[in-house]
Amino acid sequence: MTSFEKDINSSIKVLREGGIILYPTDTIWGLGCDATSPAAVEKIFRIKSRSDNKSLIILVDGEAMLERYVRDVPDIVFELTSVSDSPLTIIYPEGKNLAPGVCDKDGSIGIRICNEPFCSELITRFHKPVISTSANISRKPSPSNFSEIDNEIKKSAGYVVTYRQNDKRKYKPSSVIKFDKNGSFKIIRM
Repeated sequence: MTSFEKDINSSIKVLREGGIILYPTDTIWGLGCDATSPAAVEKIFRIKSRSDNKSLIILVDGEAMLERYVRDVPDIVFELTSVSDSPLTIIYPEGKNLAPGVCDKDGSIGIRICNEPFCSELITRFHKPVISTSANISRKPSPSNFSEIDNEIKKSAGYVVTYRQNDKRKYKPSSVIKFDKNGSFKIIRM
């Protein structure tokens, strides 16, 4: 078994048991869990010392999974995601089928269709969306690669992925676009 396969299998095992993984995303390293598990989501908030009134971002593997967790997906979203040459998080007005605390107080949800090889394979084989929140304590800087992650965060994960640990490139958070219920949108971060 390759180390990539071991990482996928071990991550899925931890996710199914309601645990937390530390993994590389298509942007920065993140803490992840099953986005449909209330107990797992609560663990994320505790690890990050983060208020549960701040929403989380989820990663999905494609359009079909996206539509299972968003009430209405504007048609333009598929055009935006197909032409974007960098990771793009879209905030939808209303999420569904997710654990409490994942969506914002107003019901909105940030979702990114992930094309990074590890994340995409993990989510496809897990068959559920995975939380993606930066691997840091709230209000501290987000690590741009594995070497910048605090040891306390590393110890809090049920599994730490080995894939891309030696990658020293500086990754940055995704662009963010927010849609309202009328289908208009605004750019939050580019």
